[in-house]
This record gives sequence, C-alpha cells and structure tokens, in this order.
Amino acid sequence: MRNYTQFYIDGAWVEPTSPNTAEVINPATEEVSGTISLGSLADVDKAVAAARRAFASYGESTVAERLELLEAIQAEYLKREEELGMAILEEMGAPRALATGFHTLLGKGHLGTAIEVLREFKFEEQRGPTLIRKEPIGVCGLITPWNWPMNQTCVKIFPALAAGCTMILKPPQLAPYSAQILAEIIHDAGTPAGVFNMIQGKGSEIGAALSKHEDVDMISFTGSEAVGVQIQKDAADTVKRVGLELGGKSAWIVLDDASLPANVAGATAGMMGNSGQTCSAGSRLLVPSSRLDEVKKIAAEAADGVTVGDPNGNFAMGPVVSKSQYNDIQRYIQIGLDEGAELIAGGLGRPEGLDKGWYVKPTVFVTTNDKVIAREEIFGPVLVIIGYDDVEDAIAIANDSNFGLGGYVSGEDAELARNVARKLRTGAIWVNGGFDFHAPFGGYKRSGNGREWGEYGFHEYLEVKSIIG
Repeated sequence: MRNYTQFYIDGAWVEPTSPNTAEVINPATEEVSGTISLGSLADVDKAVAAARRAFASYGESTVAERLELLEAIQAEYLKREEELGMAILEEMGAPRALATGFHTLLGKGHLGTAIEVLREFKFEEQRGPTLIRKEPIGVCGLITPWNWPMNQTCVKIFPALAAGCTMILKPPQLAPYSAQILAEIIHDAGTPAGVFNMIQGKGSEIGAALSKHEDVDMISFTGSEAVGVQIQKDAADTVKRVGLELGGKSAWIVLDDASLPANVAGATAGMMGNSGQTCSAGSRLLVPSSRLDEVKKIAAEAADGVTVGDPNGNFAMGPVVSKSQYNDIQRYIQIGLDEGAELIAGGLGRPEGLDKGWYVKPTVFVTTNDKVIAREEIFGPVLVIIGYDDVEDAIAIANDSNFGLGGYVSGEDAELARNVARKLRTGAIWVNGGFDFHAPFGGYKRSGNGREWGEYGFHEYLEVKSIIG
C-alpha cells in the first residue's frame, strides 16, 4: 500500500496546507492501492512563490550548470527505472513488459534527448546588426495525463529545465505514483530548491489555479480537448503562453499492394497497445474498399489474437485505467452497434474469464467516416475500419476530422507513401514505422498547438529577444 501524502515544494517534502486525501484504485483488481493528498489553492501559491524565487538565479544559470544537473538526474533515473515501471503497472494497469519497457524508455529517452540538444543549442545568434537571444520564459505550470505517465511528464520537465525555467508539476490523479518517484529522483540529483515543485490533486482545482495564477508565465498541458479549451480561457486574463497537446482520431492509411495483409494485422494489433489509451493511436484504419472482405478477416484474427489479462502476467493488454474510462468505452461500443456499424471482433463487456478489473475486449468495427465512433476519440481498444476508393479518397477521409495529431501510411511504394503523408493535415505521420526522439510532436486543428520532443520542445519554454545595433 502506497502512502504519498506530502508535496514537493521549495526543495523539501512538505505537508499540505489543508489535509485532504484520496484513494488510488488499482485498475486490474478494483482494490485500493494507496493514498495521495489533494492540494489546495494555498499549496499552489506556496509552490509558485518558490518557483518565482528560484527563477531569479536558475534563469541565469549556465548551460554547463544545467547539463550537470540533467546528467545527475539521468544517473538517478537509471537507478530507479525498474521501480518506475512497476509503479506504472500498478497505477494504470500497463502489462509488465510494457510498463518496465517502453513506458520508462520514453522518459529516459526524453531526458537523454534534452541533454543532447542542450549541448548544441544556440541561445544567442548574431543576424546582421541584431543579436537574437533566447531566454527562459519563467515559471511554468506542467499539467500531465495518466496514459503515458513518464512520456508526458518527462517531455515537459526536462526541456523546461534545460531552457532555464522553474516549474510546478501537477501529475494525474489517476496515476500519481510514478510522478512521486520521479520527484524523488529530481530531488536526489541535487536540483536547487524551488526549481522543481510538485503538487498532487484534482485538475479542476490545481490545474485551474495554475492557469489563472498571475505569477505563472506558461502552461503546458496534455489531455482532453475540453480541458484544453478551459485552460486557454483561464489563462487569457494573464496573457500567459499555453501549449496544448490534445486528442486525436488518427488515420492509418494502408495502401493497396502486396504488403496489405501484414500492414492491416500490424495496425490492428498496434491499436490495442496500452489498451488503446494513446492520443496518437491509429484508431481509423483506412483500407481499399475493393479488398474489404480480405481486410475484415485479417483484422478480426489480429484483434482476437491480442491476449488480455493480469498486468503481472504474460499478456499483451491489461485493463483500462478506471471504472469511468471502462464505462465510457462501453458507451461508445454501444453507440457503434446502435449506428449499425459492423462488429467483427470484440464488443460489449469484459473478455471471457475476467470478472474483475477494468478489462475491455479488443474491438473492431467496419463503418463509415460520418459515424460517431469514427469521429470522436474513444481512448480505448476500439478500431474502426473505413474503406476508400483510391488514394485521393483516402487522403480526403483522413483529413475529414476535427483532429490532427498523428497519422500513419503503410505500403511498399515509399515515395507514394511519403507523398500521401505530405497531404495529411496532421502534426506527426509515421511512414512504414520508425521512431525519433528528435521529431517534433504536436497537433493541427483541435489536437492542440505548439510542439514537443527534441529541439522543438525547447522553443516552448523560451522567449525570443532582439538586441538591435
């Protein structure tokens, strides 16, 4: 049983101003796994004041000093990587191989990338008679989601530290354990007091207080569109910068060639990874209408082959994060059935033999792009297959969405696939796989604004000053 009831403020673990706790539920067992404190406005004021004081010196720190700090954090992270993974398994139900593998690798990768970029980053550049200077924006409020706890947290913290900013982290209430351990890592690395602060609590209270606070210079938020809109409204009165990475309904276009069977199977299984709880997941699979019967058989077999069960066991998929998330996914599956979509795998209820825990069947529908399940983000292991007539039709269907976060194109003709990618109105597109920690990541349209990852992530936390003459 975990008991994390203190906040990290001004270099120390401190008691909340007003004691108020909440239970954390293990999604695999539906049992209480621990307790956290819920912060208040007074806690936010304390943390912001500490960050403001620390910025006076940390904002003037040298690149060498910040590199030394990041490398010290890196050493501490490596010591506790397995512990971080087990916390992720417990808090959100990710299978052990995923939790201690890709989940923690992402955090480690963003930290290493921040170090690489910082070594070469040009904070000053002479352009003709003008010196262009990039300076830390100041105190940042970082509000993170539960679905990829280390990825979404580390992609904010480490570029902000590298840029010279101070910060207050508000981790997700549903998945607070890994953030607690990360805060301990940052403390043990010798981070100066006030540079990094952390308050657990409700997003509606702590997130809103940070967004409205006159001494917070920037908010970086990853989460739902609705909350992102509210944050922008809350931040408007103080004209602070707001970076948003929001929802997605990403299209995965499979081209009509001999590799289609393998690409359909890979896309279907890939959608079920992390229980479908990935904002950039390829949740709309676009395939040639002429091969739809073939695709149905392949996708159904791939979905049925995804094993579901105890995160501590040898299963590909664990539960979704909470009862609320489970119920929401069930609601969308029912909507798909009511809309007349063809169900070819999965469906309502838990998988056979799993009577406890928030487990969802890997589900696949065949439908059209105008239906609710093809337009709204379900955030669960639910794939919709949509037929297209030709490549231009596939591009039109892919772009017919309010979202534009991720995209995928698979096919043997690499140049054709890349040309398709050029025409998609979305922020990141994977052509026949690939991965790059330096590739900028962010959304078009209602998927947000700003970019994270690599050098582009640094720019989120910097102001640009012109010194002319």
